[in-house]
Amino acid sequence: MPKTNRAVIIWLIAVCLTVFCMVVVGGITRLTESGLSMVNWHPLVGIVPPMTELEWQAEFDTYKAFPQYQKVNTGMSLDEFKNIFYWEYGHRVLGRLVGVVFLVPFIVLFITGKIGKPLVPKLVVGLALGGLQGLMGWYMVKSGLVDIPRVSHYRLAAHLLLALLILGYLSWLVFSLWQVKLVKVQQGFRNMTYLFMFVLVLQLLYGALVAGSRAGYGYNTFPLMNGDFIPSLAFQHNPFWMNFLDNNAMLQFLHRWIGALVLLMAAMLYYLSRPEVRFVTLTLLLAILAQFLLGVVTLINVVPISLASIHQAGACIVLVMTIFLLYVTQAGHRIENIDP
Repeated sequence: MPKTNRAVIIWLIAVCLTVFCMVVVGGITRLTESGLSMVNWHPLVGIVPPMTELEWQAEFDTYKAFPQYQKVNTGMSLDEFKNIFYWEYGHRVLGRLVGVVFLVPFIVLFITGKIGKPLVPKLVVGLALGGLQGLMGWYMVKSGLVDIPRVSHYRLAAHLLLALLILGYLSWLVFSLWQVKLVKVQQGFRNMTYLFMFVLVLQLLYGALVAGSRAGYGYNTFPLMNGDFIPSLAFQHNPFWMNFLDNNAMLQFLHRWIGALVLLMAAMLYYLSRPEVRFVTLTLLLAILAQFLLGVVTLINVVPISLASIHQAGACIVLVMTIFLLYVTQAGHRIENIDP
C-alpha cells in the first residue's frame, strides 16, 4: 500500500465494508419481510427508535393503517412487530452510517490535503450515488405502501444494483489508489473479460428480480424445474417479452442458467489466462463455483434466510473480484501478438 495514499485507501475500504454490510442486512430485511415496517421516511432525523411502550404502540398503530398489516400480518403482536421493525431500522441506520463514514473523513482528508485534486470529482460522484441510493430505497418502500403489501421487484432490483454499482465504483478507486500492478494481456482476453462482466451484471439483475418477485420459492428442484427443463408457465404472459421481466418461472429459469454460463465463462477465462493473471482467474473461478453451488443448495432448501443471505454476500464478493480482474487487465497496452 503506497504511503502517500494510505489514509485515503483505508477510508475507502471502510466505506466498501460498510456498503457490503448494508447489502447483506438489506437482504435479510427483505427475506424477513421487514422492509415495510417503517412507513415514514425521515432522512435526517429518526435515528433513535421508539423508547417507551407508548412510542412503540404509536409506531405500531401507524403500521396497522397500511396494507402489509391489513392483508398479511393481521393480528400481529407488538413484540412481533418489534422484530421486523428492528431489521428495517438497522438497515436505515446502516444507510446513514455509510453517509457518515464517507462524508466526515472526506471533509477531514480534503482539508488536511490528503486527497489529491484529481480524485475529488470522483469522490463527489460516489457521494452523489450514495444520496441517490437513499432516495431509491424510499422509492422502493413506497411501492409496497399502496395496495399490494410487497415492494415492486423492479424497484428492488434498481435499489440492489445501485448498491452494487457503488461497491464496484469505490473498489475501482481503491485499486487505483493502491497502484495495483497492471498486466499486459492480449486484446482477445481483455474483450472476454468485458463480455464476462456484462453477463455477470445480467446475472445480478436477474438475481435481484428473482429476489424481489420471490421466484425462488417455486420450482425447488435442480437441474430440472419440477421435472421440466423449462416449465410451460414460463411463456404464459402476453406480450411475450413480459415473461423476461414479470414471470417467476422465466425469471428463475434465466437466473439458473445465466449462472451456469457465468461459471462456464469463468472456467474459460482461467483456461485462457496467462501466468500473470492465473491466480486471479483461478480464485474468481473457485468463488463463482462456490456461489453457484450455494445458489443450488439455497433453492432446493426453499430459500432459508441464512443461505440466501450468504448467497447475496457472495454476489458482492464475486463482483469485486471481477472488477479487480478488469482493473489489472484493462489498462495494459493492447497486445495483439504475445509469444506463448
